[in-house]
Amino acid sequence: MMVNRISGLVNVGQVDGRQRRRRLQTRQIVRTVVDRSSAVPRTFRPDIEGLRAIAVLLVVLNHAGVPGLHGGYVGVDVFFVVSGFLITGLLLKEAEGSRRISLMGFYARRARRILPAATLVLVATVVASFALIGGTTAARTAEDGQWAALFASNFRSIEQGTDYWAGDLPPSPLQHYWSLAIEEQFYLFWPASIIAVAAIGRRFPLRTRLAILLAVTIAASLAWSVYATTENASAAYFSPLTRIWELAAGAILAVLTPAIMRLPAFLAAVTGMAGLIAIAAAAVTLDEYTRFPGSAALLPVGGTVLVIIGGTITANRGAELLLRWRPLQWVGKLSYSLYLWHWPVLILAAAALGTELGMATKLAFAAVALALSILTYKYVESPARNSSWLKARRPSVSVAFGVALVALSLVLASILVSILPKPSPTDELDGFAAAQRVEAPSPSSYRGLV
Repeated sequence: MMVNRISGLVNVGQVDGRQRRRRLQTRQIVRTVVDRSSAVPRTFRPDIEGLRAIAVLLVVLNHAGVPGLHGGYVGVDVFFVVSGFLITGLLLKEAEGSRRISLMGFYARRARRILPAATLVLVATVVASFALIGGTTAARTAEDGQWAALFASNFRSIEQGTDYWAGDLPPSPLQHYWSLAIEEQFYLFWPASIIAVAAIGRRFPLRTRLAILLAVTIAASLAWSVYATTENASAAYFSPLTRIWELAAGAILAVLTPAIMRLPAFLAAVTGMAGLIAIAAAAVTLDEYTRFPGSAALLPVGGTVLVIIGGTITANRGAELLLRWRPLQWVGKLSYSLYLWHWPVLILAAAALGTELGMATKLAFAAVALALSILTYKYVESPARNSSWLKARRPSVSVAFGVALVALSLVLASILVSILPKPSPTDELDGFAAAQRVEAPSPSSYRGLV
């Protein structure tokens, strides 16, 4: 009897012990889920800021002729993915929170974010081209300024048959505005597409419907990119149809965030580091002879996707430990202004000196561009983006502010076009061609402009 009673107590104790362990495990699981879920509403992602820094440094150092970075132009692809992810995340938060998306509010935010710095650099470049060079080259720059002001630089490049890698052709000081044009062309339709998808097929969750739309968009655009790059690589490089899939790749990550959060935490380090390796591999293995974008863009785009997935699963793992390095965070903060300034500074410096620049000289002028970007961020970009005066008023005021900036750029460029000698295809560009060769001009771009 006593033995049976003792045995029963032992069994009960074992059961209680197992139950306590289960409760502890359950609490740990819940705690882990809560901790990881807290990454979703993070208002700041240091891994994203670090990615911006990596992207702009790749572009700038490539244009400065630093050896081993012939594929640094893949920074544009990093920016496209990051932009698609961040912008879509903000739109989804608005759609799921208030059950509606304010198109006017969206474009008001874009106007405050993009246009002040872009207008400053555009106007400064057109004026500097007129003052330093003059003649038909300044007229060409002014014409490019008209297209850039309307966010249509990519169509200008396609229309001219621009070959970004052709060393015998002088690139425009405003040619890098093509990437801004593609992003704004995408965002001209994407918010409205989310609204349309939200209004139909309500039997299925909004994220499911958007994931299907984005998956189809990625497949179609990537397929066209591969085909078009084979047929006409120059036109394909600047076409929005061959680039949409890169922005959509970032967008689908934002849509699938809840599912990504359920992935095992150890994958955060694995995917993040693998992504950084892929981006680095693209920068050092691709070059001016690579048919791009096409299938070659899968490497940098896939790498960026992996880094973002790692940071979404959980914070402070893998790649984020490297990307949160303070100097990278600082450069990431300046990345938009740095991207805008570096290209015209390098091009116009070569024109002013009348010779092709060596790497050391290019790096010195890149430092000048960095100084200009610091001033622009502090006195133009950040104040306009965070203006309490504009935010306190209706979104239409910010939109009108943006329209005024576009008009300013357009009017100035148009005035110079009207008074300068009209360029022709046979112009020698005032002896500017040799001076404008900036190390196999690889596709520069930006931004993840959010």
